[in-house]
Amino acid sequence: MRTAEIHRNTAETQIDVTVNLDGTGLYTVSTGIGFLDHMIEQLSRHSLIDMTVKTVGDLHVDQHHTTEDTAIAIGEALAKALGDKRGISRYGSVYSPMDETLSRVALDISGRPWLVCKLPFTVTKIGEWDTEMVEHFFHSLAQAAGITLHIELLYGSNNHHIVESAFKGLARALRQAVEIDPRKADAIPSTKGML
Repeated sequence: MRTAEIHRNTAETQIDVTVNLDGTGLYTVSTGIGFLDHMIEQLSRHSLIDMTVKTVGDLHVDQHHTTEDTAIAIGEALAKALGDKRGISRYGSVYSPMDETLSRVALDISGRPWLVCKLPFTVTKIGEWDTEMVEHFFHSLAQAAGITLHIELLYGSNNHHIVESAFKGLARALRQAVEIDPRKADAIPSTKGML
């Protein structure tokens, strides 16, 4: 089983995360930020990665630590569950439509974290989640998981749809990338021999 458990405890947050890469998209999520919960649920459901995420953070300060540390813990859990990455497809790319919105997400589980995120917003909050935290979530996840991640809004106007399209696109691209390639299930997908 490609599973992992992460416990991250700091003076700002206490987080427990479990993942099962070979799941069916079952989730239990509680971060204290409703819209962030909704997006992590989408990430689990559409990637087919089972996830439990429980975060208790210093929301009386702001949402930064809760968002960042939750993304780090999920990223660390993904990296741990992937192990040496033997047999994975490695790459994933998706066009993700949601009503009037279309996003493009491409990723490489490369071990070289990088983020290019082009998501313009016209509001400062969606629900109670600060929209500036969206890119920060993706950045923290990519860094902790060792993923090269590109997310771009091609067009769209509804801010809720923009974020949800990006998260669903990430989920579907991640699903492709973590799948075992039956033609090379015993090989590391790199000419270097490691990722």
